[in-house]
Amino acid sequence: MCHVFAGQDPERYACQTRRLRLNGQGTSIRLENAFWDILDKMADRDGMSTPSFISTLHSEVLELQGEPSNFTSLLRCACLKYLEVSRDDQPNATSALAAE
Repeated sequence: MCHVFAGQDPERYACQTRRLRLNGQGTSIRLENAFWDILDKMADRDGMSTPSFISTLHSEVLELQGEPSNFTSLLRCACLKYLEVSRDDQPNATSALAAE
């Protein structure tokens, strides 16, 4: 089982720093490439650039909960939530097979 995780391409967990503006403030965010890939998909799904998507998310978090103590962690958890919601939207393959 651990070979599935241990054997993944190291490029997935290599970090990348991107510079962007959050509410007009220049900043940089460092995340693993796998998370950047998911954020890019999330932004594309909403018809936005990734920096615009992240800035919008940051604004919404500020409005709902105030300044997050760790925005990078919030982004990682948002990616996990996106995967959970995406998985829940997919028909269960086991159920589909059982129905046949």
